[in-house]
Amino acid sequence: MSEIDTKQFLITKEPYYRPVADEVARYQAAYDVRMPVMLKGPTGCGKSRFVEYMAWKLQRPLITVACNEDMTASDLIGRFLLDINGTKWQDGPLTQAARIGAICYLDEVVEARQDTTVVIHPLTDHRRQLPLEKKGELVDAHPDFQLVISYNPGYQSMMKDLKQSTKQRFGAMSFEYPSTEVETEIIAHEAGIDTEIASRLVQVAHRSRNLKGHGLDEGMSTRLLIYAGQLITKGIAASAACQMALVEPLTDDPDMRDTLEAAVKTFFPEQSKAAE
Repeated sequence: MSEIDTKQFLITKEPYYRPVADEVARYQAAYDVRMPVMLKGPTGCGKSRFVEYMAWKLQRPLITVACNEDMTASDLIGRFLLDINGTKWQDGPLTQAARIGAICYLDEVVEARQDTTVVIHPLTDHRRQLPLEKKGELVDAHPDFQLVISYNPGYQSMMKDLKQSTKQRFGAMSFEYPSTEVETEIIAHEAGIDTEIASRLVQVAHRSRNLKGHGLDEGMSTRLLIYAGQLITKGIAASAACQMALVEPLTDDPDMRDTLEAAVKTFFPEQSKAAE
């Protein structure tokens, strides 16, 4: 088997991450004992950026898998492929990570079928092994390997939730949207806008988050606020930027759109008037 080039999975430039509490120290401790980690929190609140930052800080390769309902166990662990010389085995991302000692990040793991996620179990207890049944091989995880999963509890349902037998193999960290001050700082930095505009965007987001469960499945994420800020830096009027990045992605309901647009007008009245 050819050697895997680990350099392709290294994050060479420090990702911007603004710590909110002691999450960096807690994750560091979890990695030190190779504890599998489960990150819980709403969409766009910084879970994936946090994993990237910690991989950079720990100087470990990071292999990310965006989970979906069509993903099979073979997509994770690998499969035999046909080529001109016959068949050859190709490792999946989970197997690659276990071999090279990478952090394997399964993003939105509840989107995957439960019969798929069960393959991670042997890697998340004292065995730290991955059976490749089709190949007849038992992979012992590299000493530096760690498994991290994330999901949004707001989307939990009977059909899309993790089994207790899976959950109780992980230490867990809950993420929420940052405080107003911290989120304003993040938006200003990431979008390249001044703090006054960033603060207004955050206030619009707070209005939308208060509507969660009252017409909205989710409020405006930090990610969407950054998108709106980036549009503003390109000369798009704030009202139009908010319409494109904040209002339209959240809902198709006309009444709810009107409610969100009213929130935009509250905090960006001058731009809204100019657009009318």
